Amino acid sequence: MRRPGIVLSGLAVAGLLLFHRAVPNMVGQLGSLLETFLPWLGLSVPVLALLAWWRRSGVAALAVLLPVAAWLFVFGGHLMPPRGSPADLVAVQHNVSDENADPAGTVRELLEVAPALIALEEVTPAALPAYTAAIPAGYAYHSVQGTVGLWSQFPLAEAGPVDIRPRDFGADWNRGLRAVARLPGGDVAVYVAHLPSVRLGPGGLGSAHRDESAARLAGLIAAEPLGRVLLLGDLNYTVDDRELAPLGDLLRTADSTFAFSWPARAPVARIDQIMGRSVTVTAVWALPATGSDHLPIAARLRL
Repeated sequence: MRRPGIVLSGLAVAGLLLFHRAVPNMVGQLGSLLETFLPWLGLSVPVLALLAWWRRSGVAALAVLLPVAAWLFVFGGHLMPPRGSPADLVAVQHNVSDENADPAGTVRELLEVAPALIALEEVTPAALPAYTAAIPAGYAYHSVQGTVGLWSQFPLAEAGPVDIRPRDFGADWNRGLRAVARLPGGDVAVYVAHLPSVRLGPGGLGSAHRDESAARLAGLIAAEPLGRVLLLGDLNYTVDDRELAPLGDLLRTADSTFAFSWPARAPVARIDQIMGRSVTVTAVWALPATGSDHLPIAARLRL
């Protein structure tokens, strides 16, 4: 690559990092696809730096600093250790996979961080007894609706399903629940959700069902009468994806680490989320692998 090409490439990467919202979603959801893997644009920096060194070009080397600065501006906070990460309690979120052959081992891994709340998705009816048996008696309060479940060390009230089904899905599709957790700092409305998956095909990113489900969930949370809300779930969104806006405008999470959760063997994106309204998520991190294709994530919460 010639020097002008290196300079233009550096400008392009910096521009995509800073102005990714300008990439249109009209064709193949290209904007959302970019935002799903946005942190990985940083991998272009060492490539451009090597090309600049090979060309022995000072101008090209300076141009490489542009994407470096842009990446640090957007993602630098993920590299800073959380300042004390104060917390009233810890919550854990995990899509355990309907093919998980080791429910007991999965639960043991989750308990390592002593969570007060445990949210699980893809809990099949066949596997539910194994999870129930593996979770200690200290989590006596629990609710399972469809394939999502919540276990708590503190009492749960008003537990029941919430309808986040896309219009095209049948009545047996139940992946949402709401319960009021009676926590020491006061009542919190806890939602557990598993939004539809997206598909990457010749037409781009297929996310219509996920987006519709997210909009329905956002409507429920916007109308939630309790001031404090906690959402745990496999949302099939990263926090940078613009299509998360219906939920992202209502809820916040921490940027303490990237906490990539999927796929478990080589995580490249965090599509499992713990988010709060009037509940501050002070830190989020990924836990070691279980028998699932997702990694569990944990969060420290301030009430």
